[in-house]
Amino acid sequence: MGRLENFVPVGCKACRDKTKLGIDFTMAFQPIVDISDSSIFGYEALVRGINNEGAASILSQLNDENRYLFDQSIRVKAIDLAQQLNLQGMLSINFLPNAVYKPETCIRATLEAAAEVNFPTDRIMFEVTEGERVIDNEHLRNIFIEYKKHNFTTAIDDFGAGYAGLNLLADWQPDIIKLDMAMTRNIHQDRVRRALVFGILSICRELSIKVIAEGIEVREECLTLADEGVTLFQGYFFAKPGFECLPTVPDEVWPLVKSRRVRDSRR
Repeated sequence: MGRLENFVPVGCKACRDKTKLGIDFTMAFQPIVDISDSSIFGYEALVRGINNEGAASILSQLNDENRYLFDQSIRVKAIDLAQQLNLQGMLSINFLPNAVYKPETCIRATLEAAAEVNFPTDRIMFEVTEGERVIDNEHLRNIFIEYKKHNFTTAIDDFGAGYAGLNLLADWQPDIIKLDMAMTRNIHQDRVRRALVFGILSICRELSIKVIAEGIEVREECLTLADEGVTLFQGYFFAKPGFECLPTVPDEVWPLVKSRRVRDSRR
């Protein structure tokens, strides 16, 4: 993968300077829920434009010159907003694996920002999307090893709809995988998706990896996965992302999943 010849790690103050980055952005937050006790497990920080433009409008401005600084800046922005909003539970942040040059120094800004606002590092989860082609798998493995040294939780996002699939799990095991919505959509009506997803769940149980089911839009999708031991969910059925705010789950939603709550969440 490409490297900067004169790589210099940045601190959190530099990451807050949008003039150097040339891209102005903010965050929306979507809850990740735990149906085992009707609670919010945490929130995923999602990049948005300052007028709530979608992530694509921001990511389209990235290039080889600004990718690293942007990757560092989104981490600091997410931590700053999470603290301002009094976020409880996990803060999930997406990172760009092809923008991380030297993991032991690239987390400097993250650690500085967390320490500055007193946000515990053991409540920060880093997600790498399976949808982005990873140029160097060994480098990605080293990134996650370094993150674990600092008590960060690690996750593979969009699992089942990207480039590497099970090869990623063969090389290294994250704490969490997030099932892509392409795998969970209408799973209650799709025999093939059920077979594939249930196989993934069996692997994760064997490897002691937690599973978050993304893209849940209807009750039946949630219940089908809950019957197989999944307790963590994310999707419009529970709440849409909130622009610079922390959405709550409507009270009427919890009873809809309580009646057939997971029989044995330890499976």
